Amino acid sequence: MTGAEAEWPLDGPELAGEDFGLWVRGVDYMAGWREAREAADEVNLAFLGSGFEPSELRAVAATNDDGRGVVRLVGQPGAVIRLAGLLWRSANGGGGAA
Repeated sequence: MTGAEAEWPLDGPELAGEDFGLWVRGVDYMAGWREAREAADEVNLAFLGSGFEPSELRAVAATNDDGRGVVRLVGQPGAVIRLAGLLWRSANGGGGAA
């Protein structure tokens, strides 16, 4: 892939990275990934609704070694700092967008 497409993860389970290990026979990685994908889709809609562009911040579905779904945050440092500010304000009752 080249250009903008290279920024997007493949539409399937993440197969590389520091947590990559051998797949174990009998472990249902796809079920975990599907669950993580649904959660990532919800988070990505919330990011869009909060003014983040997918090119700056997104949730990515993956699985861990035992097949459980995980959702990873992928983002530019400035966008992650904006997100942290939103979370702090929400935790302190301030609400609002960045």
